[in-house]
Amino acid sequence: MAFNAAFFAHAPDADPATHNAVIDTGKYKLFVVVVKNQAEALEAAKRLVDEDKVRSILLCPGFSNKDVAELDELVGKDVGIGVARTDAPGNRIAVEVMKEAGWFQPQ
Repeated sequence: MAFNAAFFAHAPDADPATHNAVIDTGKYKLFVVVVKNQAEALEAAKRLVDEDKVRSILLCPGFSNKDVAELDELVGKDVGIGVARTDAPGNRIAVEVMKEAGWFQPQ
């Protein structure tokens, strides 16, 4: 039996039905899903936990504390959730590159 985990990332042009992958070593199965918003993350998490028995979810830094809490409530006590965070200089670098790539729309 493999340890099944998932990684969720955000992208403004994501389509989780298309932008996903599975890496399977036999003992470790990693599901990667890129989502546009929290609603897509919730839907994908529910499906992966129910259908693929994912027991650990790692989230990109774009997930807020509220998003993490919603996911935690949805998946229940048998699924661990972690968030990849970076230091301030690393965050500034990532945001600048994301701006150059057109991630952020003027409000």
